[in-house]
Amino acid sequence: MLADSDTRWKWGALTAHRIAPECAAEDGNLTGFLLRGRATPTARQLGEVGVRADRLDEVTLPEFLAELRRGSYDMVVLALVGGAVQAALHGIRALWPRPARRPVLVTGYVGVVYEKLADGLLLRHGADLVLANSRHDAARFRAVYEGAGADASAVTETALPFLDGAPYEEPAGHAHTVVFAAQPSVPESAADRGYLLRRAAGHARLHPDREVLVKLRSKPGEHTTHLEEVPYQRLADRMPDPLPPNLRLVYGNMGEVLDRTDLLVTVSSTAALESLARGIPTAVLTDLGVRETLGNHHFLGSGCLASWDQLDAGLRPAGDPDWLAAQGVTSDAPHEAARARITELLARPELPPPAPYYTAVTAPGYLPGILARHHLAPDGTVLPGAAKPLRGKSRLRRYLRSHLRDAARGTYRHGVQRVAPVIRRLGEL
Repeated sequence: MLADSDTRWKWGALTAHRIAPECAAEDGNLTGFLLRGRATPTARQLGEVGVRADRLDEVTLPEFLAELRRGSYDMVVLALVGGAVQAALHGIRALWPRPARRPVLVTGYVGVVYEKLADGLLLRHGADLVLANSRHDAARFRAVYEGAGADASAVTETALPFLDGAPYEEPAGHAHTVVFAAQPSVPESAADRGYLLRRAAGHARLHPDREVLVKLRSKPGEHTTHLEEVPYQRLADRMPDPLPPNLRLVYGNMGEVLDRTDLLVTVSSTAALESLARGIPTAVLTDLGVRETLGNHHFLGSGCLASWDQLDAGLRPAGDPDWLAAQGVTSDAPHEAARARITELLARPELPPPAPYYTAVTAPGYLPGILARHHLAPDGTVLPGAAKPLRGKSRLRRYLRSHLRDAARGTYRHGVQRVAPVIRRLGEL
């Protein structure tokens, strides 16, 4: 599995466990690769996700392709941004330009698809399975491919792999926990983000018997799938009044946070789907409008649209059953179609080379730039000198350097104490 951020690592690793015939158990054989780049997750972020791999390396795309060629893999999950998926598909096509016994290639989306639908889908075209997280998405994906004259047979309906938490039980008494699931880039402006934090604080003051948690994605200095220009930690420090004692900024695994949540509030986070799958009252905020740029338009018809004023007054929204079913939130066997498709492909003696929609003929002004960013030539072959074989010591160096990077960014609580032994270990290699 190849991932380029913390959220895509979570999606890719859990997807592999859900759909791979030989990886159905949580302790199944999973080899992980992290694509080196802006959003490469830190050790802390990976630990927070809570999904482990039997092996984990940080690589460039050429290094990954070299490892793929040497290894023996039945299935590869490409948990990447669209351009990186496209580059990987062309790189794999260059490895196996003719029908051969190659890995089954799987890709998809980590959450709600509300922007760049055509662009993202066409960049993912060429994989053996393009996973759609709902019946609604599967229909949209096929319409895009068919409208472009591209083969739509790879589109496979499934569901997000982390919609499996314990069902919600109403707490006894009146006290309960409200969680605001923050997002790195929604909304973007400091004014809007400050407004949301002030409203969460106001809710806490209005209901002193409630615990209000602002669930954050990353610590200062860390990166996620989307850039966070204005962290809530910084906004909290700048507030004229101190945060009320019953409001806290928290980190951690989203599933564990939801275990103690009685009301989930967000603008458009995928956490809303996790919450709804458990039956937790869930509010998608309308305070800043219902707009495509916010992504909350995706929840039209869900029954969850609400404002902080309404939540302050006691509203606890419940999801609409028909909407939940159409969005893949409630399903009896969401991964069966993908498992069956993979099993059928693995039974074949050989598979044809990947056939992406974008080629030198269909996108001569677009594709070469995408490939070049990942050190690939226009034909998908690796540029000279771009791939270096991975060795045991280099893997250990990269692991230790990730800890060094964490300490330098301040993402370890005791970063200084961590640096010295890491440096000593690096000196031994």
